[in-house]
Amino acid sequence: MFDCIIVGAGPAGSSAAYHLAKAGCAVLLLEKAALPRYKACTGAVSPSVADWFDFDFSPAIASEIRRVRYTWKLGDAIEAELETDPIWSVDRKVFDQFLVEQAQLAGARVQDQTTVTGVAFESDHWKVFTTSDLGTSGQTEESLSGRYVIAADGAKGPMADWLGFREHKLRAAGVLEVETAVPIEPGAFSFEFGLAKNGCLWSFPKPQGYSLGVSSFVGNSIKNPEKLLSQYAADFGVEAAKGRFYTHPLKLWDGNHRLHTNQALIVGEAAAIVDPLTAEGIRPAMYSAMLAAQAVQAALEGDEGAIASYSQLIHESWGADMQWAQRIATVFFRVPKIGYRVGIKRPTATKRLGQILAGEVSYADIANRVIKRITTSLIPGMGS
Repeated sequence: MFDCIIVGAGPAGSSAAYHLAKAGCAVLLLEKAALPRYKACTGAVSPSVADWFDFDFSPAIASEIRRVRYTWKLGDAIEAELETDPIWSVDRKVFDQFLVEQAQLAGARVQDQTTVTGVAFESDHWKVFTTSDLGTSGQTEESLSGRYVIAADGAKGPMADWLGFREHKLRAAGVLEVETAVPIEPGAFSFEFGLAKNGCLWSFPKPQGYSLGVSSFVGNSIKNPEKLLSQYAADFGVEAAKGRFYTHPLKLWDGNHRLHTNQALIVGEAAAIVDPLTAEGIRPAMYSAMLAAQAVQAALEGDEGAIASYSQLIHESWGADMQWAQRIATVFFRVPKIGYRVGIKRPTATKRLGQILAGEVSYADIANRVIKRITTSLIPGMGS
């Protein structure tokens, strides 16, 4: 019997596996795809994640970006330097596999091409039912036992439903990956605020191309993501027709909710632990995974309240600030033109973005000023 079975080998699942294995726990990490696997994601990661691990992330970083560029309907551009550490641009296939390998080096067992088909709690442990792909030999079914379970299977995964966690609204986000004929120099993270209704577009440079994304943040999903991404790609001098377009569900934070059940926890995007203003998901996924691993370790050592404390800790340390991010998003994307003029174009905007991504400043620190600035601009004569 394993101390913990983790379902999903993305950044959340691999991070949880690493921390538990490092603590000496018997860990099994399950992944339905063959590893390494592709993940549709534009791939921006705050370097602050390194504070939670004791290894060097440099092999998994494609480039470091120090500038941010903003546009309104592809014009009225402004570009600024980050005053904090540069943001990492990563290839998710490389980054995620790197984390998997770190978990393995710490002692975690990894089993890919294994689909979880159901879970059941039996007395004092979980049964996890799987089907594994054996290639030309067909498939095999297996029942695995773990004292604890961590669900890290993303926005589309079934674990949240099977474990009885609440449903969340899913938004369809679009991603366009375009390779370039020659390597590009590290440029700027770019954000476009005028083309997408109730949302924005973004472009993150990679050494060999661009990763562009689009999503709404309030209301319904973007109706024409591929068209918008094609239009945005042209602004960087690349042809969308030569790239690959993907859609994937985005599960944004929509309020604090229970993240634990009987000897089971849910982490990352499976738990809607995604910033509702920026769609940042990798850093909060890894953070939630670290706290989940700590809770499981404490429970294994006899702390009866450790599992329940995980939900409370996430609510207090992360969710409390996300309510302010959500309030800013609701106001900003209701009147994005005003938000762009009185918010994004301010000299302090990029400084605050960098500080938030680095964990130096919270949304609570800036929310009242941002909301007041936007709402005041709606009143005739008050927006100067």
